[in-house]
Amino acid sequence: MHAEVAATRAAWPLVVDGLPADASLSASSRAAIRLASQRASALTLPSLFTEHEAASLTGPSSGIAGTFRSFSVLAARGWLLIDAAAEEVEHGDAATARFARENVALYIESVYDAHFGLAQIGKHLLAGYKTLGAASKFGASLTQTQVDGLADFYSEANDRLHPHSRVRLGS
Repeated sequence: MHAEVAATRAAWPLVVDGLPADASLSASSRAAIRLASQRASALTLPSLFTEHEAASLTGPSSGIAGTFRSFSVLAARGWLLIDAAAEEVEHGDAATARFARENVALYIESVYDAHFGLAQIGKHLLAGYKTLGAASKFGASLTQTQVDGLADFYSEANDRLHPHSRVRLGS
């Protein structure tokens, strides 16, 4: 996941305002978008978070599983579609390029939403840990220090994208 977040942070400034109107992404920009797409596609969902296994989770853990599952799907599909749209803008016919440019906002927003959700996991983890009794219930199996470390890892500081996408559908 570190690799996906790093690749997304590198590519985010290149797409936050949409694709260029003149179809001229630099080779390094295309490479950054492709890398973000590859890293997002390579995300693996922990088996406990798969739809089948997550059905056994209750309380706060079920929401966290759903949020992480949404992150992995939205990030992977968003970057894949941004990459495909960039390809069409550069090499497609005029109508296809226009369609891709006008609709890329949907894909950019999905990447933003994926990372916004990822950034919320730490807050939900802390709240759920407290609700379920914290260290007095979990003991050594899940300490406050471990929960704090996970909450720091899945935090706005580490995972949220800035700025929010400024491109609008149809632009």
